Amino acid sequence: MSKHARARSRPSRRTRATRRVAVAAVLGLAAFTVGWVYVAQDPDKAAGARPQARADARPQAEDRAARDVQRAAAQRAAALQGLTGVSEQTMARIPAESLQLILVTGRAADSSESTATFYTRPAPGADWVRADSWPARNGANGWSGERTYGDLTSPQGVFALTDAGGLLPKPPGTRLPYDRDSGFVATGLGVNGESLAGSFDYVVAIDFNRRPGRSPLDPVKPDGEDKGGNIWLHVDHDGPSQGCVGIPKEAMKKVLETLDPAAKPVIVMGPEGF
Repeated sequence: MSKHARARSRPSRRTRATRRVAVAAVLGLAAFTVGWVYVAQDPDKAAGARPQARADARPQAEDRAARDVQRAAAQRAAALQGLTGVSEQTMARIPAESLQLILVTGRAADSSESTATFYTRPAPGADWVRADSWPARNGANGWSGERTYGDLTSPQGVFALTDAGGLLPKPPGTRLPYDRDSGFVATGLGVNGESLAGSFDYVVAIDFNRRPGRSPLDPVKPDGEDKGGNIWLHVDHDGPSQGCVGIPKEAMKKVLETLDPAAKPVIVMGPEGF
């Protein structure tokens, strides 16, 4: 090949320079594209920031359990409508139309010591509001859901309060039917040998195995003699009872002055949590 032919086949310096510029431009554009994609995918890394661990937004097991406990407690409180010391099953037995309630809560199933609390509410379905509370005594052997005569237990459950009476005249404002009778005198001694004098100065019959609408002295027991009867709310004699509930004399006067037949009063009684 001649010298001139070789010169024509070899690219000129300008052509080679132009090619190098084109290649460099292509490589530069490729690098910029890769960098842009990297930044778009992870701007924190591109900015030199330390990567942050992603927090798990799902509730942790401990948190969920705590919330479940709180929710269950709130639901129970709502179901009890302001009462304490009773179960939802007992609560369901309280008549919807009752607006007055005496809650007698025993310390234990076999204890004769308890607390009597008076509640009212303004309308059916409304929450119960605590009005007053007093120490109380119940059966010497505690409580029973299946009481029998002579077992020295108080019957647990929900019972109407419809009739009253006593040895003394009725307190002013008494609205329950009241039978003043000399028959309201306790004989003998209490379970612990204490005097029973004055125990029946004021009584309110608890509608357990009795006929509502009659004097608390009514001897008829519709469910039979084996269950016992004549279970009353009466004046405390500083000792356990054979089945009745005793509260202080002034408390009995207040109960008689406050109970209203139109409010369908009930007594709810039993050991804590029954």
